[in-house]
Amino acid sequence: MKLGVFSVLLQQLPLEEALDIIASKGLDAVELGTGGYPGNHHCKPDELLADAGKLKAFKQQFESRGLSISALSCHGNPLHPQKAVARQYHDEFMKTLDLAERLEVPVVVGFSGCPGDSDDAKVPNWPVAPWPNEYGELLAWQWEQKVIPYWKETGRYAQDKGLKIALEMHGGFSVHTPATLLKLRDAAGEAIGANLDPSHMWWQGIDPLQAIQILGRAGALHYFHAKDTVIDPVNVNRYGVTDMQPYTALLDRAWNFRSVGYGHDSKTWADLISTLRLVGYDYVISIEHEDGLMSVGEGFSKAVDTLKPLLIREPAAEMWWV
Repeated sequence: MKLGVFSVLLQQLPLEEALDIIASKGLDAVELGTGGYPGNHHCKPDELLADAGKLKAFKQQFESRGLSISALSCHGNPLHPQKAVARQYHDEFMKTLDLAERLEVPVVVGFSGCPGDSDDAKVPNWPVAPWPNEYGELLAWQWEQKVIPYWKETGRYAQDKGLKIALEMHGGFSVHTPATLLKLRDAAGEAIGANLDPSHMWWQGIDPLQAIQILGRAGALHYFHAKDTVIDPVNVNRYGVTDMQPYTALLDRAWNFRSVGYGHDSKTWADLISTLRLVGYDYVISIEHEDGLMSVGEGFSKAVDTLKPLLIREPAAEMWWV
């Protein structure tokens, strides 16, 4: 496995400066935002797709520093009930797939999206309980009429290009658990897989070790984000894990995102890495930073310091009895 970073955490810097910092940390790979919620600060698909010279020069910036591009990320809601909003997210995602093919990047990361409650809805509707019965009926309608048809077509487009789509299992979207990911994969094809971010598993009450096992055994683990979560043992009893307070309410929230190692110890992260190896995942661990208690520089450095030793594999020594 290789260690990389989602460069959005350094989006305030020009790409060249960001890459110098990443290379100085001894990392191997960079994940780039290309649109949607992460923006496209370091990678603008329209410009690169239109100019072969710019595309070549762009790739050279990574190669000259010994870095690879591990994934392009375009997190949005292409199922948004407002057609103009959905169209923008869709167009950005499709251009990202086109660019990934040109850059020879094998994985595109995104969200499944979430529809509304009807064709006339204005906002997404995320049902999380089967009763009253309207919720269960809504969920069935969303999947049958919106989620599966969209990703079946988009998955075919990606598969024809030899690409994998790694959907991040995230609350608020139709795909948010291993079960919903596998449900979509079964219906839409094997180009669809998971981007597993343990932080989103922990706050939902899902053990990410088991999530890795479930998805890995199905061959559905396409990518891995490294981010941590801490659950407040007092606040969670007041607000529950579906806490709707803003992420800035750090003192009162039921849970908060943390840098790697500050929600769970290094033994837990070692177990995650070992389980990834066990199920055959041999790609990139991509560091994210959404820690409200640490600066970007501090959180990034702490994550690297925690993860880097876990990825070093010494050659197997000759056994004494051989």
